[in-house]
Order: sequence, then C-alpha cells, then structure tokens
Amino acid sequence: MSIRVLAIGGSLRRGSYNHLLLEQAQRQAPQGMSIEIADLSDIPLYNGDVQAQGFPASVQRVAEQAAQAGAFLIATPEYNYSIPGVLKNAIDWLSRVPGAPFQGKPVAIASASMGGMGGARAQYHLRQVLIYLDVHPLNKPELFISAAHEKFAADGELTDALSREGLDALLAALAAHTHRLQGREAVAVAVAA
Repeated sequence: MSIRVLAIGGSLRRGSYNHLLLEQAQRQAPQGMSIEIADLSDIPLYNGDVQAQGFPASVQRVAEQAAQAGAFLIATPEYNYSIPGVLKNAIDWLSRVPGAPFQGKPVAIASASMGGMGGARAQYHLRQVLIYLDVHPLNKPELFISAAHEKFAADGELTDALSREGLDALLAALAAHTHRLQGREAVAVAVAA
C-alpha cells in the first residue's frame, strides 16, 4: 500500500537546513512512499477575525494536502529553545480546519540545527503541541542533525553518512508505523461492520 506523506518545514529561510532535509527525504523515500513538501510561505498570522470571514486560500491549500496525506514528516529548527512561529502558526490554522486533517495520523519529527543539540528542545515542544491534534507520533528512532552547516553540500545534498542512515531509519519506521495504524483502522472497521 502506498503512503502519501506531507512534509512540513519549520523555516521559511532560503537554504534552510530543515527544508534541505525534507528535500533529502524526498530523494531517500523508501519504495511505496511519496513525499510532498507543503509551502507555508503565504500563510498569514492566525487571526480569529480572518477565520470568521473564511479560511485564506493558502490555508485551504495546505489543509487539502494534509487531508489527503496518510502521514506527516515535520522538520523544524530550534528557535529560543522552542519551535519557530511559522510552524506553530501553520499548526494553529490547520487545527481549526473542519475535518481535523491531522487527527489519527502518524507523524515523524526531525530537526537540523547548527547547534550541538540538533533541535532536541524544539522537538520536545513540538510533541507537546501535537498532543492536542490527536496524532500518533513516531517515538523512535529520533533524528537530530547537529552542526547541520557542516553536513550539507552547496547543492543541498546531505553528505553526512550517519545522518543519511538516520533519515533512512526514520522514513522506514514512519512507513511501518503508518501500516500498523492503517491495519488497526481496517480491523476496527471490520469489527464495527
């Protein structure tokens, strides 16, 4: 069974290591997995007054991608011991879209940072945020790419062998986690029928 993954990056910066990591994930995706990267660049800051007038087209676009996805991959930098505002803002918008596009779906988390901890604190905070969305986070393996500025080539290729192996392991585990959850859903539907 094919798995459609929506990848969400926590940085808008051109050349962001986390965006490069998502592009690397597209290249390393295991057979049967396709990865699409969401564009958050035109999502406005969340405002309930704007929502009351209707969801912006940019939010609707990402919400449709999220609804069609069977799983998520989030790559986030760490800003001031937490997740960037752009990522939290996108999550805040998507959490209000009818149909709860995140609910019940698996999510894998990765981070790339120039710092020594590789974004570990941001991942911890992101997990706290994701609890409300009722997702099924992949607990292991974890992927923290520290000193990211030394591990990507000028063309964006992830050159560090251990990081590439870690990404392979993360994607394989996300695929297995997704199949497990889909199997449980199938059993639940069969029992209900």
